[in-house]
Amino acid sequence: MSKTSQTQEPLSELEKAMDVIIDVFHQYSRREEDRDTLTKKELKLLIEKQLANYLKHVKSRATIDEIMKDLDINKDAQISFCEAMLLIIRVTIATHEHLHEVEDQQQHHHKHQHQHHH
Repeated sequence: MSKTSQTQEPLSELEKAMDVIIDVFHQYSRREEDRDTLTKKELKLLIEKQLANYLKHVKSRATIDEIMKDLDINKDAQISFCEAMLLIIRVTIATHEHLHEVEDQQQHHHKHQHQHHH
């Protein structure tokens, strides 16, 4: 079951990243019960193993219960791929903002040092 056919262009960086997100979701969704959704246990594992560094940038490091309640839009006690993407989107946006903050601090620090030399 190859994702790419012979005639297809090689995958772009972004397409590869999308494939990885789908693959990682399935690594966890296939462990228990429904193969295409995450139980609370599967979500907890995915967060612990796959988002340990970047979830720190999400300001309130909410508990698994809170995250589950927040993501489970249709209240079926399962997280669909679509619902899981909301978490990935939020963490990605927060990480992007965090990187800019770090960059700004470094530039500010650099400028500050620069002014001292004159």
